[in-house]
Amino acid sequence: MASLELGKTSMRLYAFEVVNNEIENRLIPLLSSVVAEGNEEGILDLQDVFRRFSFDSICRFSFGLDPKCLELSLPMSQLAVSFDLASKLSAQRAMTASPWVWKIKRVLNLGSEKELKEAIKMINALAQEVIRQRRKMGFSTHKDLLSRFMASINDETYLRDIVISFLLAGRDTIASALTSLFWLLANHPEVESAVLSEADRVIGPNQDLTSLEQMRELHYLQATIYESMRLYPPIQFDSKFCLEDDVLPDGTVVKRGTRVTLSSLCHGANGRDLGSRLLRIQARKVVERWCILSREPF
Repeated sequence: MASLELGKTSMRLYAFEVVNNEIENRLIPLLSSVVAEGNEEGILDLQDVFRRFSFDSICRFSFGLDPKCLELSLPMSQLAVSFDLASKLSAQRAMTASPWVWKIKRVLNLGSEKELKEAIKMINALAQEVIRQRRKMGFSTHKDLLSRFMASINDETYLRDIVISFLLAGRDTIASALTSLFWLLANHPEVESAVLSEADRVIGPNQDLTSLEQMRELHYLQATIYESMRLYPPIQFDSKFCLEDDVLPDGTVVKRGTRVTLSSLCHGANGRDLGSRLLRIQARKVVERWCILSREPF
């Protein structure tokens, strides 16, 4: 159901509208104000800014809720704080010497597991309150993901889980991808110049992006983003547990309960990329390869 909704043109247009509005009215003014200060006090943590930006955008897209995290004069919303804490504590589980450590703490409601339980409780409560308020106000005229699901789903717990899943999937991944991209661009001025030249050609000098059609024509920018994510994947590894005994295509036997981890970082960086070439952006080669194959770029 989610994939069908996200594939609709109307949903993509709404996402474009949300992100474009967030960029024009908050992100660019914030960055411009820091540049205008021109002193050490004007130093800005871009990773933190992108995390705030992505949380605002994903909340508006998923919930129709604006936490205003990019308003630096305001404190971080309780929802954002709880999400940060829950994500951090969940990740720490993987770093324990044994899964039994956090499982015992969870049973006894101690330490980090107690904090995690409280954070999740806060997230669920805030999400359910948003759903209740939306039902009270009506949702037929809203464009966000939650409103679309509410038209056909009455189970509030299910609705809550769907939207929270989108928040978890989109918040840190977007922020991580943007941070890596801008760090690489800062170290590759020739790529930055090529991106800007393409934008001037497609959009026009000193003009704003106004449509999805324009964005689809930014082939070099898209290639640069893909190259950045190849070098520094937002999700560097993904783990799954085998439910039943299985055999991989190469004959490797995988027993039930075995943890299998896929490393996107290793898959994206082949042997030739390791070492001095690891940080090299090869966006031009990506564009040329797609054009030679006569395929629609990305």
